[in-house]
Amino acid sequence: MKTIKCSSDRLASRTLPAKGMDWLHNPIFNKGTAFTEAERETLGLRGLLPPHVQSMDEQVQRVLANFRSKSSDLERYIQLVGLQDRNETLFYRVVMDHLEEMMPIIYTPTVGKACQEYGHIFRRSRGLYVSQNDRGDIQKVLENWPTRDVKVIVVTDGERILGLGDLGASGMGIPVGKLSLYTACAGIHPAQCLPITIDVGTNNETFLKDRLYIGLRQKRLRGDDYDAIIEEFMVAVQKVFPGVLVQFEDFGNSNAFRLLERYRDQACTFNDDIQGTGSVALAGILSALRISGQRMADQRVLFLGAGEAGIGIAENIVACLLEEGLPVAEARKRCWFVDSKGLIVKGREALTEHKLHFAHDHAPCADLTTAVKAIKPTMLIGVSGQPKTFTAEIIQAMGEYNQHPVIFALSNPTSKAECTAEEAYTLTGGRAIFASGSPFPTMTINGKKLVPGQGNNAYIFPGVGLGVVSTGARRVTDSMFIQAARTLASLIRDEELAEGRVYPSLNRIHEVSHAIAMAVAEEVYAKNLTNEPRPDDLAAFLSAQMFKPVYPDYSAK
Repeated sequence: MKTIKCSSDRLASRTLPAKGMDWLHNPIFNKGTAFTEAERETLGLRGLLPPHVQSMDEQVQRVLANFRSKSSDLERYIQLVGLQDRNETLFYRVVMDHLEEMMPIIYTPTVGKACQEYGHIFRRSRGLYVSQNDRGDIQKVLENWPTRDVKVIVVTDGERILGLGDLGASGMGIPVGKLSLYTACAGIHPAQCLPITIDVGTNNETFLKDRLYIGLRQKRLRGDDYDAIIEEFMVAVQKVFPGVLVQFEDFGNSNAFRLLERYRDQACTFNDDIQGTGSVALAGILSALRISGQRMADQRVLFLGAGEAGIGIAENIVACLLEEGLPVAEARKRCWFVDSKGLIVKGREALTEHKLHFAHDHAPCADLTTAVKAIKPTMLIGVSGQPKTFTAEIIQAMGEYNQHPVIFALSNPTSKAECTAEEAYTLTGGRAIFASGSPFPTMTINGKKLVPGQGNNAYIFPGVGLGVVSTGARRVTDSMFIQAARTLASLIRDEELAEGRVYPSLNRIHEVSHAIAMAVAEEVYAKNLTNEPRPDDLAAFLSAQMFKPVYPDYSAK
């Protein structure tokens, strides 16, 4: 084994495989049929590959031809994951160059189906599985990971995967997919990304009866024993990977808020379902206000769903209003919530702490339709995981109350969306400003082209992560996500707004991520959240950190 300096990426050093097949079986170094004649001679690969040396462009053409020939999105997902397992550089070249085509496959909505079928389509393990059986030995489990240069960890316990619920260990597809986006959208090197699933059981009866389920076949652990595992994990992860950014992903509501509060000041960590979703939705709202010409202070925002996403969005709206000079009590009055029991109002029994902040004086409303007619919101945001809940009556009422009703159906995957783009546009005569969690196709209403916005967290968390890890930040703050939202909204071009877009085209994601990383980095240096000096040219410094999917020359190793 040898160690060399790799000029093609930002890693300080890489340990090369031994000769021969080891090169072809290592996805970080494998170039497949693109190994040159000189490399084949030097690395002991002669005869182990077909004789024709292919360019990366030729390899991309082959991947795309196979990808587009598949009969289902799940088959396309399996193909891409297989490519990622064999040749990560080629995988990211394909994804980065064709992001609008690939993102719905490697992430929402297809990743939801992949998680539901994870035990049945399992090919090769990626990341680490930490189970309750490892209690007392979690540090040893983490030390089994082959490298220590890990900068970003995405961890889930699988309890609330997208809008699909408890998928247990099969939720591993989410951390894998999220980290793919860290690389594809913001250039975090794939070798510095680690997906982790903490398996504490599942309450999904289908999985518990499935002979092919890959996780522990027991009911989900709760209480002090659960907390002890998370505590051991958080302590161990900071010992094994000092300074690592830990992203909590798809934890249940009962744990997500309190775990964020417990660890946000102890580790470099955030919860994407709360802070990332809140940030991307706030960006969409700010863009919508550019279209409508209104002010944030004049809005009445009604949420369907009072979980992590809804509360995260509302807290960002409140933070925005505080910056504009409103007292906190007045800012909170701009946000209303409907949950499974109806409108959240003062005096309702058994409200959790995070809901109490948004419990206002008002007569009870048993359902969303009644609440819409009573509150007359300017914005309606769905984060419920309940499909088709924005009915024709509700959408038409929004159009009656507003010249440009803002309707965000953010639940994922597509099957869980509160309404479709077509419903929002047609029922308001094309006047709605629409965004969703999963993609919907472009439409033409009354001769006008309308492009639905996709409120995908991939606009936010990769850029935030790039800014955090590049500066060596010790903590992640809420203000970083506010700055990320403002930055994202500022990047919408006038011609994009004219099409009803509230987010830039995904083809601009690298520009977006770099700009957000700049804003986050400025926040880090301004608030002394790092011991690292500020680079003279911050923009150039961040650009240099971003992984580029090109093949190095190993012929002179």
